[in-house]
Amino acid sequence: MNSFWLRLRERFINIYPPLLGAGIRARQIDERTTFVEMNLTSFNRNLVGVHFGGSLYAMCDPWYMLILIRLLGNEYIVWDKAASIKFVSPGRGKVTATFNIPQERIDQIRADADRDGKTEPTFLVDVLDEQRQVIAHVEKLLYVRKKNKR
Repeated sequence: MNSFWLRLRERFINIYPPLLGAGIRARQIDERTTFVEMNLTSFNRNLVGVHFGGSLYAMCDPWYMLILIRLLGNEYIVWDKAASIKFVSPGRGKVTATFNIPQERIDQIRADADRDGKTEPTFLVDVLDEQRQVIAHVEKLLYVRKKNKR
C-alpha cells in the first residue's frame, strides 16, 4: 500500500464505526507516535458507571500494527497476533494512551525479520486517566515477516 493510501486511511480512522461508536479519537503525532483518547459516554460506560473494558481495549487495538505497517513499508507483512489487558483501576472521565515505536526498535524488528524470516515483537502501553494514573496495562504481540518475492 503506498503512502498516499496509508495517510488517507489514518485521516479517516476516527470515523471507523467501532472507534467512532466507542468515542475513541486518534491523532498522529509523528510517523512513530499516535495519541488516542476516549471520553466516558453512555455508549462506552458499563453497568457500574465506568469505562467498559472492551472499549478500553478497542482504543489500544490497531495502533502498533498501523505504525509498523507505515514504517516498514510494502516489503513486510504485519499482523496482530495476540493481546492482553490488565485492568488496574476503574476508568472515569477521559482516558488516554500514547503509542510510540522508537526508530531503534523499528530497525531491530526489520533486522530480525530479514535474518529469521519473521519476528514477533511485543509492545506495552498504559491507559491513563486525567490525573495520569494507570487505568490498564495492555500488551500487544505482533507478527512481522518479509514478503515473499514473486
